[in-house]
Amino acid sequence: MKVTIVMPTYNEAENLPKMAEALFDLPLEDLNLLVVDDNSADGTGKIADNLAKKYPGKLSVIHRKGKLGLGSAYIAGFKHLLKGDSDVIGQMDADFSHPPEKIMELVAALNSCDVSVGSRYIPGGSLDENWPAWRKGLSAFANFYARTILGLPIRDTTGAFRLMKREALASLPLDRVTSNGYVFQVEMAYIIHKHGLSFKEIPIHFAERRWGTSKMSFGIQFEAALRVWALLWQYRDL
Repeated sequence: MKVTIVMPTYNEAENLPKMAEALFDLPLEDLNLLVVDDNSADGTGKIADNLAKKYPGKLSVIHRKGKLGLGSAYIAGFKHLLKGDSDVIGQMDADFSHPPEKIMELVAALNSCDVSVGSRYIPGGSLDENWPAWRKGLSAFANFYARTILGLPIRDTTGAFRLMKREALASLPLDRVTSNGYVFQVEMAYIIHKHGLSFKEIPIHFAERRWGTSKMSFGIQFEAALRVWALLWQYRDL
């Protein structure tokens, strides 16, 4: 089974080499990584090219001309991989907030579902213990908000740690996906659900990044709050 992870990067020079090493150390024979770099100012793109030479046939890179956004980076990666031979296509962050070792469980979960989700909000899942109470509350509310409005069957609607069977991803209307911030995860979960595909959540510990700077902002959060309502109208035909 060929598994390929799409990993968008913007200024992840410290994280990417460590993440690539962690992934390729996993006991998963055909695990691959596609880096989608948005012209990082810190040289992440060049680092990704060097890693592609270090891991030939295992790591590839898409270079984009600027900071075009998280959602469009994932869509570019998905479309690229759907032209290839990957059996499973996944997504995760480069900053170690998602534990690489959990990929093994996510792959195994696909024996009984179409999409496996690394979840912070099911029993066994957790958030970084150093997060302040307000941040934990905001994250929990954001998930409750999206889940309730859209009727989603998963607890972690905003998480970006997911694996999808190739045929499941290929069935989705990727050209219609317009969210470009972190609400992209909600939009993808919604169209997956509307297409009748099945989920399974695997508990993970979500850690704070150790290197680099978070991309989260008030503007991204505001977009998410508004976009959740817009999705009801956008996909009313499904």
